[in-house]
Amino acid sequence: MTYPGAVMSETRTPPGARTYEVRTFGCQMNAHDSERLSGSLEAAGYVRAEHGAGADVVVINTCAVRENADNKLYGTLGHLASVKRERAGTQIAVGGCLAQKDKSVILDRAPWVDVVFGTHNMGALPTLLERARHNDEAQLEILEALEVFPSTLPTRRESIASGWVSISVGCNNTCTFCIVPTLRGSERDRRPGDILSELQLLVDDGAIEVTFLGQNVNSYGVGFGDRQAFSKLLRAAGTIGGLERIRFTSPHPAAFTDDVIDAMAETPSVMPQLHMPLQSGSDRILKAMRRSYRSERFLGILDRVRARMPHAAISTDIIVGFPGETEEDFQDTLRVVEEARFGSAFTFQYSIRPGTPAATLPDQLPKAVVQERFERLVELQERISAEENAALVGSRVEVLVAPAEGRRDARTRRMSGRAEDGRLVHFALPDGQTARPGDVASVIVSGSAPHYLLADLASDAAVAVRRTRAGDAWERQDAESCAAPAHPGGAGASVGLGLPGLREGLVVPTVR
Repeated sequence: MTYPGAVMSETRTPPGARTYEVRTFGCQMNAHDSERLSGSLEAAGYVRAEHGAGADVVVINTCAVRENADNKLYGTLGHLASVKRERAGTQIAVGGCLAQKDKSVILDRAPWVDVVFGTHNMGALPTLLERARHNDEAQLEILEALEVFPSTLPTRRESIASGWVSISVGCNNTCTFCIVPTLRGSERDRRPGDILSELQLLVDDGAIEVTFLGQNVNSYGVGFGDRQAFSKLLRAAGTIGGLERIRFTSPHPAAFTDDVIDAMAETPSVMPQLHMPLQSGSDRILKAMRRSYRSERFLGILDRVRARMPHAAISTDIIVGFPGETEEDFQDTLRVVEEARFGSAFTFQYSIRPGTPAATLPDQLPKAVVQERFERLVELQERISAEENAALVGSRVEVLVAPAEGRRDARTRRMSGRAEDGRLVHFALPDGQTARPGDVASVIVSGSAPHYLLADLASDAAVAVRRTRAGDAWERQDAESCAAPAHPGGAGASVGLGLPGLREGLVVPTVR
């Protein structure tokens, strides 16, 4: 039986079974949605395609936040058209935010697509695929309201050690640059008991880390009349035995309250990590964005967080080139970034999204101006990130071991994972010592770069590995699976940890 939060093991494709592949474009919410799509397909009898093998069904889960999302989708669909011609019976499905926005436009531009579905009916994918095969015609189904809360769908988790848990869907904010409320609807909160039950299932299945997801997690509870529901949820989650690490994303500065800071500081399993979107350091631009806070309030939140959690790592989102942004406005952003000392930042060049109020604002900035400011911002944040990471050299950090987070791990004989504050750590093990994905390695930081920490003091005194239930679960799954290229430092199957398709904790140097 497949239940919400279950990990589905890798298996070889049985004869006659149709295979699938899910490609994810976008944010953490998209990544979690893709786990639900995979779970729904496997519950319907589909089998995940083996690495490198062509899939019978290719599902593209799209993002619509940035302008280049369109180009990425249609470029991918153009390539898949030739794949479909060469492989009889191949089906292509497009879902997610861009599908919700464009609706029939996708079939007009790419008539070889078999299924288009939206953000509100992910669970219908297997039925739509079967209907498209039976009727030999494309199926378009876009609902304007949520049909089934996504967390009730079966899940194929990408990590045994870590799991996503949606606490709400949709958003009630009216930011002028954002199309998300249009595509995902107004906020709907899950009941606390349902969330805690899902957490327990995840823990029972081997997870020791969870990340709460919501478009605005700290407004959680408004729908059922409890404005402190999020802080209560954090504290309640902290009582679940075996759950070692709790994270959340993303809060909104306007609704971020001191009871949440207190819950973070007083709940040992809530990690000292906070993603707090700034968007702009200019009060004038924040007003034009309809961001209902100002830079002074934003910096005050960071001060209070650091007063309770001095070693908290704080990351952010920043948009460069919003319509009407002057050099003075941009200098305000640089000033706030310098004062905030973010450990990392996701930086974006503003892009017009049709259907948003900002798309029709006057004074849209020339590309060259936006690019030049963007480069200055990235340069500043790279320096700050490097300084903040360098300050950790000589300290001991606890790393949740990942199957594969370092692209050069095999060559360098290192393993990788995330520290408690979310920083990426590449570390070496002493000869003869091993660590499994899901185990926790206690290491001493010996070096740093803007995007990661290094721990190469590979002596018995410098490294201690704690075996965990998550490592046990990974080892069981690895033994049951048929494919497993060796991982440096221990036996290893390839299972994604945490943020599929994302680079959390990095300055992003390109427009997304």
